[in-house]
Amino acid sequence: MKLPAIPITDDHIHIDPGNGRGIEAAKDFRRSGGTHIFLVSKPSWSLSVEPSSGEDYREVFDTTLRVAEMVRETGLVVYPVLGVHPAEMNRLAARMSLDEAAAVMTAGLDLAARYVEDGRAVALKSGRPHYEVAPEVLAASNAVLSHALELGADCGCAVQLHAESGPCADVVDMAAQAGIPVERVVKHFATPDTPLTPSFIARHEDIPALARAGRRFTMESDYMDENARPGAVIGPKSVPRFTRRYLEEGLITEEDAWRIHAETPSSTYGVDIALP
Repeated sequence: MKLPAIPITDDHIHIDPGNGRGIEAAKDFRRSGGTHIFLVSKPSWSLSVEPSSGEDYREVFDTTLRVAEMVRETGLVVYPVLGVHPAEMNRLAARMSLDEAAAVMTAGLDLAARYVEDGRAVALKSGRPHYEVAPEVLAASNAVLSHALELGADCGCAVQLHAESGPCADVVDMAAQAGIPVERVVKHFATPDTPLTPSFIARHEDIPALARAGRRFTMESDYMDENARPGAVIGPKSVPRFTRRYLEEGLITEEDAWRIHAETPSSTYGVDIALP
């Protein structure tokens, strides 16, 4: 079955010409029926950047924007998402104090917010470790996340959240305190119990039932584009292929697909997703 004439959006994907397949991965997505991607900046260490200040993240963000331009040449619509990976807290704290690490991360997010304000990115990325950490590390990480939510409120943009598996229900109060609508806080690699806007891995078994129930969510591959981990988390063809499979098997309707791939990401990120 050929995909019907609808946009197909990957809400969280990395493209890395230096360490992975790069533009060939983007071409795979497009050949499979993909039309739009939210290109998320990679962790600093993936690009051999060891930040000591917020300004040091500029290299990471500028690299992401250069890749975005390369991907656009394939015919895809690209929306950059810039931020600081929560796992940076532990890496930074190995060579500076925890307070200094948090300060570097918040300054990096301040820089990312300026890219959003300039129209060069559409959203911020933040979160907290998805693995067990010491209470003081979690507290510092939550403070950084709160700062990211405040920046999202100030910029009027969405914030993608990388965090532990599960609902992250406490983030609802954090968002309210920051002044950002909870609908604009996206739980990357989501589970259905989250009160945030879920972005589900394309193979998630609950997608058909949630779509039939009218749940607002997006789909993602979380493709890392690293030669050392080929195909992780799932490959760049995955979002179009799973969408096609769900449609072929009658598990979702074309209306559901429009809601997943166009209406929800458009309203969440403040962009206009339409067929190119």
